[in-house]
Amino acid sequence: MKDRNLHTDQTVDTDQAWNELYSRLEQDNLIPARGQKRLMRPVFAGMAAAIAVLCLCGALGIWLLNDWGTDERLLSLKNGPEDNTLVTTLEDGSIIYLAQDATLSYPEHFEADKRLVKLDGNALFDVSGNKQRPFLIETKYTTIEVVGTAFNVKNNGKNDFELSVQRGLVKVTRLDNGESSFVKAGETVILNKNLFLKSPTSDMEQFARYTERIQFKDETLANIVRVINRMSSQPVQLSSSELENKRLTVSFYDNSPAAMTELICLALGLTSEQKEDTLVISAP
Repeated sequence: MKDRNLHTDQTVDTDQAWNELYSRLEQDNLIPARGQKRLMRPVFAGMAAAIAVLCLCGALGIWLLNDWGTDERLLSLKNGPEDNTLVTTLEDGSIIYLAQDATLSYPEHFEADKRLVKLDGNALFDVSGNKQRPFLIETKYTTIEVVGTAFNVKNNGKNDFELSVQRGLVKVTRLDNGESSFVKAGETVILNKNLFLKSPTSDMEQFARYTERIQFKDETLANIVRVINRMSSQPVQLSSSELENKRLTVSFYDNSPAAMTELICLALGLTSEQKEDTLVISAP
């Protein structure tokens, strides 16, 4: 096993970031005056603002390894035991939300005719559409085939396999006998006692829970902004392509686009302004 060289362009002290953000919002009359600072944290909670910890998270790991019985070198992304979602964007633009203790293994570059990854644990997949290169996910018991869709996979070893589709269509195939089941939006399939059982999805909130507490590990600013835009109706935009490859390790809780944008700017020494309905991040 060979460690991959990781770096983070910037980290900030959490209390300092909080105080600077408080001062900015105070000036805009969005929160109580400084004399009422004792109310700061409850007020932010009520506003569903973002609280970020911008630091290296040692519980998370990325490394190179050999797997799948070939000489192919795979990247493996593992989330830690904390109750946070680790978010990453693959080279095809697909966004993966890993639950705690989940591991995703994938090649640095996908093959020309398919996009194959391995999952151990629970994850939400938001797959970019490409009919010529289907997206395949190998789990302990099944192979999942998609073209472009969003779905939640529960595969943590404690219970039988379960998959719920938020949008699109997914094909699930058992590894032991080749039996397949097609699952569409609003449906859930479970593998129970070697049988596929399909029913309407009863818990539609399961998809949103993945974005309540999210983490990025050494992720590009372009990908972080892309995920924020998937989560929010208020768009965030980078003013130039020169900002896209800046990297950041960051956690957000109770996400507000305005607060997330402000904290990103504090960490990377950038500025933000609202132009009509869009938050624009720029170099100073």
